[in-house]
Amino acid sequence: MTLSDYDRKRDFARTGEPRGKVGRGAAGALVFVVQLHHARARHFDFRLQVGNALASWAVPKGPSLRPGEKRLAVQVEDHPLDYARFEGIIPEGNYGAGDVRVVDSGTWLAEGDPAAGIAAGKLDFTLHGRHLKGKWTLVRTGRAGMRAQWLLMKRTDEFASDTDLDAMVHAPAGYAASAGPDVANPSTRRAATAAPRASRWRERALRLAGATQGPAAAAVQLATLAAQAPDGDEWLHEVKWDGYRLLASRDGDTLRLASRNDSDWTGRFPQVEQALLALPVQALKLDGELVVLDARGRSDFAALQRALQEGGGPVSCIAFDLLQIEDVDLRGVRQIARKQLLEALLAKKPSPYLAYSQHIVGHGPAVFAASGRQALEGIISKRVDAPYADGRSRSWLKVKHSDGTEAVVVGYTAPQKSRVGLGSLMLALREAGGWRYIGRVGTGMDDATLKSLHKKLEAGRRDTPVLELPSHVVLPPRSITWVEPTLVVEVEHRGWGKEGLLRHASFLRERLDQSSASTAATPKKQRAARAAFRLTSPDRAVFRSPVVTKQQVADYYRAVAPWLLPGIVDRPLSVLRAPDGVPGEMFFQKHGGPGFGDAVLSVDVEEKSGARDDYLCIAGVEGLLQLVQMNALEFHPWGAHPGHMDEPDRVVFDLDPGPAVGWAAILAAARAIRTQLAELGLESFPMLSGGKGVHVVVPIARGHDWSHAKAFSQAIALLLAQREPAKYVASAAKDQRDGRIFIDWLRNGRGATSVAAWSLRARPGASVAMPVRWNELGRFKGADHFTLALALKRAATLKSHPWGDFRTPDQRLPRPT
Repeated sequence: MTLSDYDRKRDFARTGEPRGKVGRGAAGALVFVVQLHHARARHFDFRLQVGNALASWAVPKGPSLRPGEKRLAVQVEDHPLDYARFEGIIPEGNYGAGDVRVVDSGTWLAEGDPAAGIAAGKLDFTLHGRHLKGKWTLVRTGRAGMRAQWLLMKRTDEFASDTDLDAMVHAPAGYAASAGPDVANPSTRRAATAAPRASRWRERALRLAGATQGPAAAAVQLATLAAQAPDGDEWLHEVKWDGYRLLASRDGDTLRLASRNDSDWTGRFPQVEQALLALPVQALKLDGELVVLDARGRSDFAALQRALQEGGGPVSCIAFDLLQIEDVDLRGVRQIARKQLLEALLAKKPSPYLAYSQHIVGHGPAVFAASGRQALEGIISKRVDAPYADGRSRSWLKVKHSDGTEAVVVGYTAPQKSRVGLGSLMLALREAGGWRYIGRVGTGMDDATLKSLHKKLEAGRRDTPVLELPSHVVLPPRSITWVEPTLVVEVEHRGWGKEGLLRHASFLRERLDQSSASTAATPKKQRAARAAFRLTSPDRAVFRSPVVTKQQVADYYRAVAPWLLPGIVDRPLSVLRAPDGVPGEMFFQKHGGPGFGDAVLSVDVEEKSGARDDYLCIAGVEGLLQLVQMNALEFHPWGAHPGHMDEPDRVVFDLDPGPAVGWAAILAAARAIRTQLAELGLESFPMLSGGKGVHVVVPIARGHDWSHAKAFSQAIALLLAQREPAKYVASAAKDQRDGRIFIDWLRNGRGATSVAAWSLRARPGASVAMPVRWNELGRFKGADHFTLALALKRAATLKSHPWGDFRTPDQRLPRPT
């Protein structure tokens, strides 16, 4: 169909729809849009940019995110590109009369030529929208006719879920309650026509791209913890205010204030409420932080807690986002445009109790460094063009000067010398099957806090321990007073130790916004720890020969975490996910996505192309287990840390045997590399890969660049291949490997990864990549000697790492000649 069909059906003197001119389109990605259309029959219009127009389908039930569920899609005439932004009422008597609003939009990418795919009757493509993401298929049924019928289906990937777009956008059948007049009801249309002229704030909001008519019923957006502040002008950066999240809603003279967890705080902060009621609008929803500011304009959390406990005090709301103004939903509007409208609104009625959160565009690392010099907790970085997202999102990143963890107090020790109240708090996180001890905190509490905490904890004393302390914790049982696990506190710390304990923890605050009663009630209601681990489908067989369940995989990684984590924490990660188990379909993933827990972090990385993207990263056992929950089996870290991404700290030689190469030949190759490296003054360490070969790892001090590491490893591989060409090859070409070993030096380029020590391998048998000593290398039957069960036994009996203190090397690579 052509745009002439579109024009022929419309009288542009009577409808506000755009004329059917062919658009030029923007360079780069193609756009898509989904519009909810209340015509004679309620349906969704699904439109994909093909060339300079929108190929269009009417989807009665809307797209489904359930893999393979077929939704009828009737092809209609092409629409102009400008229709992607159209919203409003098509007047009665016109073609398609009824209300139209955008419910999703974004970009899309076809697999192959999109026009050719439509002509052939099958189109495979990927959507990058607010609600619709991942892989999809359109298939034409039967013969093409005037109104060709297609089927729209979601394909299996990480974005598939048990829902559909209709449920996601919460569009009720009559539409009158949430999005505008019911065009099927003449009395409703007359009422809409007679309605008074909208306020200028409403008109201004409706002019923003992505704004829609209807109340903003959204879950609160949450930030994802990141190791670094992103750079570039596509990000803006704000102060991370040290307070409690506050969601404010106004409808006429009625206000509701709520916490992040939707606790009703209405009536507790009258000065904030008066400031909200003074704004020149009738309805709004804004997002902000409840704070008490000190003389220097910094948020003082201790003062805020005193104000909440004692009542009164100069409590203010720092507003940083606007979700709705009048009856206009702003969640789909660009982040920076929402902030600009919020700033303009608050400027009309300035108040010391309702302030605007300023931001800086670009210069993320410099802004983060400046926040440290001002003794701030950190910053929040937000994508300039992003809509407001429900739940945790990677379009908002929190970058902190230290890690923070919320945990439950399970006991305390007695005070020593002149200290009052208590000595230290015993902390734990809720996990499957009970509580896990994570260490003690004794600093960061003044006398008043010590006395207050002691009084509260005394009321919950118990005679029996809440948990069993790990064997490596040397603490006499009689020195601990155990208490009911109800009190939630937040501590800051410098990462996690190898035993899964907090490093250098310091008390920050009691979490008064977390319900102690609910945390004690059932595991389902545990709000104690952000990173608490909940495993779904624990009995599902991940490995089928022999059978290893998902619970056993999680238990394995928890047990070996002290050995595994030092090699992967804080590094960009690629993980191999196996949602169908082994054997089954698998895929590598290096970027985060929906469903990952909040202990799965992100790190901003510049890729080879010069573009920047967020890579997976974890800081401790919580992130590790949350990746296991997402069916991650293998862990492949970069050879560098954030902050030093261009300075590798190791070189890896992967010995990849061709067909007919025996185990003895592989061992000889590993020893030959060791000898060659030793002649250059370099110490190396062997690792059974868990597959067919051996890795030889050379830890190096920082200060080398990737080109140096790659050139050095290539030179070693070429030297051995030239010396013994019948045994070794330095080329990746598979046709050269028959009877020889490929010395893979390619794992030493920027962005390359290699499997982590102690990682499971997604292979039948559940083998493990195992670091070993040179003097024990010959004892093993092959590279896959260690199964999950044998690895657990080794982890339980090892007293020190087989490679010794390899993480602080002082050796440097020679310069290639």
